[in-house]
Amino acid sequence: MQSSSVTLPLASAQGWLGWVSTCDRFLGKTVEYFAGTLVLAEIIVLLSGVSARYLFHTPLVWSDELASILFLWLSMLGAVVALRRSEHMRMTAFLSKLHGETRALMDTLAIVASLAFVLLILWPAWEYASEEAMITTPALEISNFWRTIAIPLGCALMAVTTVMRLILVGKPKTVVKAAVAVAAIIVLFVLAGPSLNALGKANLLIFFVGVVGVNVFAGVPIAFSFALATFGYLALTTRTPMPVMVGRLDEGMSHLVLLAVPLFVFLGQLIEMTGMARAMVQFLASMLGHVRGGLSYVLIGAMYLVSGISGSKTADQAAVAPVLFPEMKERGAKAGDLVALLSVTGAQTETVPPSIVLITIGSVTGVSIAALFTGGLLPAFVVGLALCLVVWWRNRNEDLSKVKRSTKKDIARFFAIAFPALVLPFLIRFAVVGGIATATEVSTIGIAYSVLAGLLIYRQFDFKRAGKMLIDTASLSGAIIFIIGAATAMAWGLTQSGFSQDLAMLMKKLGGPGAFMAVSIVAFIILGSVLEGIPAIVLFGPLLFPIAREMGVHDVHYAMVVILAMGAGLFSPPFGVGYYGCCAVSKVHPDEGIRYIWGYLAALIFGLIIVAAVPWISIGFL
Repeated sequence: MQSSSVTLPLASAQGWLGWVSTCDRFLGKTVEYFAGTLVLAEIIVLLSGVSARYLFHTPLVWSDELASILFLWLSMLGAVVALRRSEHMRMTAFLSKLHGETRALMDTLAIVASLAFVLLILWPAWEYASEEAMITTPALEISNFWRTIAIPLGCALMAVTTVMRLILVGKPKTVVKAAVAVAAIIVLFVLAGPSLNALGKANLLIFFVGVVGVNVFAGVPIAFSFALATFGYLALTTRTPMPVMVGRLDEGMSHLVLLAVPLFVFLGQLIEMTGMARAMVQFLASMLGHVRGGLSYVLIGAMYLVSGISGSKTADQAAVAPVLFPEMKERGAKAGDLVALLSVTGAQTETVPPSIVLITIGSVTGVSIAALFTGGLLPAFVVGLALCLVVWWRNRNEDLSKVKRSTKKDIARFFAIAFPALVLPFLIRFAVVGGIATATEVSTIGIAYSVLAGLLIYRQFDFKRAGKMLIDTASLSGAIIFIIGAATAMAWGLTQSGFSQDLAMLMKKLGGPGAFMAVSIVAFIILGSVLEGIPAIVLFGPLLFPIAREMGVHDVHYAMVVILAMGAGLFSPPFGVGYYGCCAVSKVHPDEGIRYIWGYLAALIFGLIIVAAVPWISIGFL
């Protein structure tokens, strides 16, 4: 699964195609402009609210409400940008083995399937927005229609954008074949509607295993795979009005805590752009670079420090790899070993706050985000120690004769340079854990801090790049939030079917908390390799966390185990997309890392088992 560009041949932009191309560029730039502006507006609104509350002791009663309204617009327009850029998360493990016309047909099928969903949901979305017009917001006293109209408008823009992309990048015959195939499948399901009604709960397997599985492995973006299955299940096997599904999409995308997602994504880009990440890595290297395997320890420590802030593991790794890899290669380290370690540290640090996965778990399960931030530090440290043991063993005979040890003066100089950067991760975590600010509020504080540090301390701030960063933030955030919305609707459909009760009864028969935890680990490793962390959490979190609670497993402890298990799947070849993203960042062929990664994965699993067996590691400091 990845957010890779479609590899269809570009059509010749002549005649009317040139007109379509012009419209596509104009629409794309317009949507990108508004999406990026909304990110900036969110930062300003929330920072104003925080400043008014803490500095002037005069809360802005309308700031959260306005931020919530703008957030739904940001999510939908960001999803449009991500769809146009082919940046929605999707699984390409099987597609990558296809070539030529077959690959082009499958890529086109994925686009057409996404188009089919936005066309099917368009009218129900309009009905939902129209019904919401009767509701008036409490602070701003405006119709809720102005917030919810973002959903049908976003779907319409996705439809128009998708059609234009098909015209511009697809061969006509391939597009026709894909359109006919998707239309035929939809017609067959509609005709089979009466028969499906008689199957009862067997429909859960047909739609939520069969339809989702086929779509995911065919390369349809994860969000649209979930949404198509949910729409089909509700429309063909229940009497649920489709605007209800739109309401569940809205509910999933409107949790105010999720506002932290775009803000932390932008903060992560600021840390890299201003040179703060590089300063942290250089300081760690000056301290440990002279010991055997020292730079590998630095890599583990650097990922621990910067992890989770950007919202993207690939972004975290991209901030660390260019600083360390050249020196590590000069010392004789194998490229495959480097990419293997970098990949597994991505899984190890999934629990390090302010991880987007932690924020997502808190939003969909009701677990305290402050508690999750507190509980996430030690599990990642324990797993990091297990990785350090493997590093020590593999580098015990490293030749350090040509390695220059940094002097105390050099270390002090690097520390002075890195100090403003080193303060930020601890400031963020302390503010949230100490109850000083929410995850959303502290992200705006972090942004303001990073801007000032870049301008006044590091003197490294590229204003020309800032606009692109805002648009990139909108795109990634839109892709993430749209997945959460689709998975929320799917989880609601599963709950309404009685599946959650059946799952609870099955889990209770496993033999106690230990067996339940073991099954959860295996299940989430598999889910992590196919769906990635956020979709799996949103889909199964509301179902499994109540069961864990009933069995006496602490919410935070269970969250840490689940996150580490998903990380193990996400960064494990041959299916784990995180591994391939790490290879792309490191510019190393995936085959080179596979022979080295198994030792690190064994250490990761060993650390995961320790965290699962010893609850105190997760909850000892709560």
